[in-house]
Amino acid sequence: MRTSRKHQTPATIHRSYDENDPFCLSRFQILDNNACSYMDGHGTDVSFQVYEDQVFTLESSTAAAGFDSPYDVSISSSKSPFSQHGSQSYMSYPHHSHDNTYGSPFSGSSVVDDSKKLKHKLRELELSLLGPESDTIDSCNGCFITGAHQAASLASFNCGQLVDMIPNLDLKQILVACGQALNDGDMLTVAGLMHVLEKMVSVSGEPIQRLGAYVLEGLRARLESSGSNIYKALKCEEPTSSELMSYMHILFRICPYWKFAYTSGNVVIKEVMEYEQKIHIIDFQIAQGTQWMFLIAALAKRPGGPPSIRVTGIDDSQSNHARGGGLDIVGQRLSEFARSYNVPFEFHDAAMSGCEIQLEHLKVQPGEALAVNFPYVLHHMPDESVSICNHRDRLLRLVKSLSPKVVTLAEQESNTNTSPFFSRYLETLDYYSAMFESIDIACPRDDKQRINAEQHCVARDIVNMIACEGPDRVERHELLGKWRSRFMMAGFSQYPPSSSVIMAVRDMLKEYDKNYRVEEMDGALYLGWVNRAMSTCSAWR
Repeated sequence: MRTSRKHQTPATIHRSYDENDPFCLSRFQILDNNACSYMDGHGTDVSFQVYEDQVFTLESSTAAAGFDSPYDVSISSSKSPFSQHGSQSYMSYPHHSHDNTYGSPFSGSSVVDDSKKLKHKLRELELSLLGPESDTIDSCNGCFITGAHQAASLASFNCGQLVDMIPNLDLKQILVACGQALNDGDMLTVAGLMHVLEKMVSVSGEPIQRLGAYVLEGLRARLESSGSNIYKALKCEEPTSSELMSYMHILFRICPYWKFAYTSGNVVIKEVMEYEQKIHIIDFQIAQGTQWMFLIAALAKRPGGPPSIRVTGIDDSQSNHARGGGLDIVGQRLSEFARSYNVPFEFHDAAMSGCEIQLEHLKVQPGEALAVNFPYVLHHMPDESVSICNHRDRLLRLVKSLSPKVVTLAEQESNTNTSPFFSRYLETLDYYSAMFESIDIACPRDDKQRINAEQHCVARDIVNMIACEGPDRVERHELLGKWRSRFMMAGFSQYPPSSSVIMAVRDMLKEYDKNYRVEEMDGALYLGWVNRAMSTCSAWR
């Protein structure tokens, strides 16, 4: 995909908030306005100037403004339900996990080779601009080994020169090359490539340009150690204008990832609870409670009358913005909805993070059939690679001790939990490239609601995965094979989807682009975009 070069404004997040902006357009600025100095991979002090007294936005024009994951041995199938040949081994690159089986266009060795070629082109550019006397080359890997004055000189060149002088620039290659250079500690190359990227990315451009804008911010945040601050600032909040939907709801409307989880989970729960009179649902990310409205309406039509339903909603305070308040709002909304269907209903709130949940918070009562829902939330729980508490597995053991009739799990099919930086970087490029392409089909590129939704609900995840490490990195996805291993070690067995579940999901997908696909494999449902598996839904008991 060739990339447009029309966008001439740098794409850096400016971290502040303007309440007068009718579209709730968050802007962010560089935290450190001083010159930054780093050591490159060869011990050379490389300096480049951070933009001082200048404000940038993620948009290139003045008009502009995910989702709501470490075992060394995977039991994932080697087959991909969406690969062109039915079975496709992973394409190797340094430190690549054996779990990535989906033929990533970014993780293939050819793309990494292209990024190395690009670095050589950048070296040739340096020679042409600085002269042959500046050439000090490591014969082993061809990386720059230049003094700080040469680094500063290259960084000071007009970006247009770089764009004009490197033939056949490809944005994907540059993104990969920049991540590789950062991983190698080659800060001169990082500086040069980031200058080039500024001229090629745009939050209102092609999917790869939009992805590039947020990846670029992630790279900057990693250099400045500011990724955690950005992640906390960029929430899926409610816009200030009452005429606009919440950012999360915009994504809910234009792409099926959340409806995939809601639809499959509700059909499974309805099937399992067919003859139960008292149902208790524990939702580990209640959000606005929309999922349970669909289930309440379905159970209200049950022959012999509806059951009594109790919902325990778990959510941390950060989600208050999307609701306009606390969990009491969810309880009132669901209670009124249930009353309109004559369904006996009770709501219990647990306003805390899943990591804080203990047995006493769940209020399980004798005689009720229990269903537990994990919708795109378990990957936020730190595991043994982050904390000795290992809340990810602790929660599963806690839930198993409650003897639930069914547990539903929805997760992104991506491998970013314990992967080293460059492997995780490539996986992020691959996964979100597909996501931005899928969003692009549903919404015009200059749509301000879409721009805000991507910035607040997708960009924050990208920045977190690229810029953060340790406890600060909360976006830690795992592939279904690893989730299966965790659930089985906690004592669960898999509950395969019935034909009714598969049919319901396929009917739901009729509302969306034909490039979305759903397949059943290994006892779970995979939602894919073209040939890339994006999400999985599975059930356990």
